[in-house]
Amino acid sequence: MSAVRRDVVVAGLADLQARGRIVVEVDGLEVGLYFHAGEVRAWHNVCPHQGGPVCQGKIMPRTIQPVREDRKSAGPAFHPADRNIVCPWHGFEFDILTGRHPADDRVGLRGVPVRVVGDEVVVSL
Repeated sequence: MSAVRRDVVVAGLADLQARGRIVVEVDGLEVGLYFHAGEVRAWHNVCPHQGGPVCQGKIMPRTIQPVREDRKSAGPAFHPADRNIVCPWHGFEFDILTGRHPADDRVGLRGVPVRVVGDEVVVSL
């Protein structure tokens, strides 16, 4: 028998857009809500590495390694649009929109079903 999911209003869309991230608790479950590139995402606030509070970590541009025309490194740089969530415990990074680790696509955050209804952000738990 599967558990019955329920919808919970967890934030106002305008507030999430202004802040970029909100961490909420619903019935003992912490969820990180994110607004980036016009998209809303929700992740369980548990890092798959060692259980750290990943959603409370910094939001950083994805690091890239540009290559010059002579095929040599131009040094590290930041991607203009991609953002990663950085776990505060050990620095593991996860794409803010996909939840995937940048080097190992087998590792990722656990998503929470989320949608926008009018001007409210709703998760299904």
